[in-house]
Order: sequence, then structure tokens, then C-alpha cells
Amino acid sequence: MATDPQTQQETTEPPKGRAGRNLPVAIGVGLGLGGLVVLTLLTVKATFLLYMGIALAIALTELTSALAKRDINLPVIPVAAGGAAIITCTYWLKPQNALAALGLTVVAIFAWRLSGGASGYVKDMTAGIFAVAYLPLLASFVAAMLVPADGPRRVLTFVIITICSDIGGYFAGITAGRHKMAPLISPKKTWEGFAGSTAACLIAGWLCVTYLLHGHPWQGVLTGAAVVLAATVGDLVESMIKRDLDIKDMGTLLPGHGGVLERLDSLLVAAPVVWFLLYLFIPAR
Repeated sequence: MATDPQTQQETTEPPKGRAGRNLPVAIGVGLGLGGLVVLTLLTVKATFLLYMGIALAIALTELTSALAKRDINLPVIPVAAGGAAIITCTYWLKPQNALAALGLTVVAIFAWRLSGGASGYVKDMTAGIFAVAYLPLLASFVAAMLVPADGPRRVLTFVIITICSDIGGYFAGITAGRHKMAPLISPKKTWEGFAGSTAACLIAGWLCVTYLLHGHPWQGVLTGAAVVLAATVGDLVESMIKRDLDIKDMGTLLPGHGGVLERLDSLLVAAPVVWFLLYLFIPAR
């Protein structure tokens, strides 16, 4: 008897959770990415910048491809070169140098697109400035966190709390998610998931700020609360971008996750928030 190809495909595909992920693969990939974060931070901390730079370069490639589907041509070279300059200046030089790199990058984007003619100039130029702000500018706050002697612990605190938002929201969402949070933007995001994100972030913030950075518990709780709000905004912004571009995922590089930008969305938006709070709460050591 002939086997129905559709039935055969369904029986051979790995099982997926309610949220559409292949959970074992997603966990494995997540552990691998997290392990590299810990390894680079706890050895030679400058190697973390290289790791971050590679991730941002891949994310920029994904964003460029996604925008091209709507006939938006991102000026990749000035965005990439300027982004590298912004992060490098943030880590190794003074803040005003990073600000100068940002300004010069914007000027370079203006000039780079001139040779392409008037048609589409505004949308391409605007997309370039958006890409600089969304990727290297926000990521530069991670580089700023890394600068002090206790920088690796600051960055580790930031990563752990933000990742806990994803983990808490995912498991609370698939087990108890009923009430849609923003169905027109992200149909799978629920208020129950948000509650799980909040609980996970508050606990992670309390533990990390208290024991890794020797801050007060209330500072950790406040940091966790701020992170869950910022991370949620980051998730919704990336979902809105994908809806506007009519795509499901930014990429396919990370099995069980999608593209690299899917993993960076909440981290990017949370970075300036955590940097600012740790700057206020924890004296640089």
C-alpha cells in the first residue's frame, strides 16, 4: 500500500511545542549561544565584542534581505563600517568619540545613496539610519557596560535578566496562555506569558544584582521590572517589522529560533535601560 507523502512527512518531522518551536533543538541552540556568552565574558572580555560583532553583522544581513523584499535598498557598507566604529569608540575611547562616529555614519549614509538617483532615496536613506540606530547604536550600550573592571558581570547580569524574560514568557505562555496581549502585532503573545516574564525577570534581577554586582535587592527587582517592559517592547517592535514586511522570520540560521535578529530583539532594546540603571545603582569597579 502506498504511503501518503503528507502523512509520512508529518510522522518524520520533529515534534513541536504549542508555540511552533522544536523545543529540544531550540533549547540546545540557546544553551550553545549562552555558553559562548559566558566563555567570552569570563576569559578575555574583549572577545565578547567580537562575538557580539559577528551576531550584529549577521543580523544586519538578515535585515537587509528582509527590507529588499519591499524594494528598500539598505546602504550596507556605511551602516556596517559606521556601526563597527560606534562600538569600537564606545569601548576603547571616550563617549564623545562614539557620538562623533554616529554623526559621521549618518553623513556617510546621506552621501552613499546619492549616486543611486532620486527614486527611493528617502526610504533607502531612512532605512539606513534606522538600521544604525536599531543595531549598533543600541548594542553600543552593551559595550559601555563592558568597560569597567566589573564589566563582564554587568553584561552577564544584563543577558541573564533579559533571557529570563523570554524563558519565563515562553513557558508561561504555552502552559497557561489564554488572553492575547497584542493580537494584531504578535498573536502568540499573551498576558499570562507577560506575567511569567515579569516573575522570571524580578527573580533574576534580584539574584543577579544582589550576588553578582553586590547591589541592594530592591535595585535588582527594579532592574528586572524595567527589563521586562523593555524586552516586551523589543519583541513587539520586531514582530511589527516582520508584519510590515510580510515575513514570518528574519532568517533561518538558528534552528528552533529563526534568525539571529529574533534572538537579539529584546536584548537590543533592553541594553540602554540596563546600562542606565546599573550606572545609577552600582559604582563602577
